[in-house]
Amino acid sequence: MSIQTTMKALSDPTRREILKMLKKGRLSAGEIEGRFDISFPAISRHLSVLKDADLVRDERDGKNVYYSLNTSVLEEVLAWLEALKGDGND
Repeated sequence: MSIQTTMKALSDPTRREILKMLKKGRLSAGEIEGRFDISFPAISRHLSVLKDADLVRDERDGKNVYYSLNTSVLEEVLAWLEALKGDGND
């Protein structure tokens, strides 16, 4: 996954809020949608962008799709940002 795709996904405040919610554990698409005052198709699109950026994983369980945080991508972004910041001697 490219850093550009990840940063684009992280640029939206709704998507950042979804990631914060998933930090506490997996949630169904319906549970996520219920916490926002926007349409289900809009939430579905946000989840799709997060999934395309590999920031979330989805898992089907019966009729529900559950989403969970993929922390490995976030760790890669943090490592990249830390390297970009450097120690001031570069």
